[in-house]
Amino acid sequence: MDTAIDHKRSLRDADRPRLCAWLWQPWYAKLWWTAIPLWWLGMALSTRVDVLATFYRSALAGYLNVLFFPMTALMVLGVGYVRKRLDTFVGPSDGMPLSDEEALAVTRDMWEAHDRAMKDLRAGSDVLDPRSGLLWIGNPMNPNNPGYINPHTGKHL
Repeated sequence: MDTAIDHKRSLRDADRPRLCAWLWQPWYAKLWWTAIPLWWLGMALSTRVDVLATFYRSALAGYLNVLFFPMTALMVLGVGYVRKRLDTFVGPSDGMPLSDEEALAVTRDMWEAHDRAMKDLRAGSDVLDPRSGLLWIGNPMNPNNPGYINPHTGKHL
């Protein structure tokens, strides 16, 4: 029994994409990762060499700082891996498609839940609604607030 489980797990791990295949193996990834330390080494040398200092203070160098920032490379090169990895999570299903009536009922339920949630959100963020808690308590338009001035009479209660 254990061997069947281990065999199934090893097959599942073999199908899983490897991160190094996306971050290091393509030629452009190797070029990018090699250029990053060279860029930052040049920036360190710019404190001693005036020609480099002039270049590293330019607007183009500002854009290249973003390009050669290691997290930028990680995010851009990791996009393909993330896509491939997310594709492995979704498999074919055995379910039956919904009929038109069932789909309409599900859609109606979703909209009703959405409307209830929006009503609760509006109640919680409206300063003139007592259900908003601290927004209502601290609101100067609240008649129970000691700083309330009636807008019609201009007097404090």
